[in-house]
Amino acid sequence: MAQERLPMRKIRDVLRLNASGLGKRKIAASLGISATAAGDCLKRAQRSGLSWPLPDDLIDERLEARLYPPPEAIPAEQRPRPDWAQIHRELKRKGVTLELLWQEYRAEHPNGYGYSRFCDFYRAWAKRLSPTMRQHHVAGERLFVDYTGTTI
Repeated sequence: MAQERLPMRKIRDVLRLNASGLGKRKIAASLGISATAAGDCLKRAQRSGLSWPLPDDLIDERLEARLYPPPEAIPAEQRPRPDWAQIHRELKRKGVTLELLWQEYRAEHPNGYGYSRFCDFYRAWAKRLSPTMRQHHVAGERLFVDYTGTTI
């Protein structure tokens, strides 16, 4: 779950205290926030080219827009969908997980889908498969054994 953003007043205080020479842990302790939140704020300021003192005309809305720019939208046609049938076959192999297959997919397509979206697409594809297999045979002609594989 994502954390809420720090108020702009605290962000300004983080930048001010950092400029005075305090580390992120001391900043976090003095402002009552986590060290991770303070470090994240400092990284965002560094990426956006901000340093203390901030320009006088930089109002809170502009500061927020510079620190938290909207994510770049990647069109769906640039995100290649994997071959779900191949993934389904790979999952039947011992030791293969959906996460492992996703990691291979992301190694091949760095701007591809994230893990949760990848799993959603796979599950939606797998729902369309028929889970039954009809076998027609004369009674007593064949013996069927339900074997699950290696056991404990």
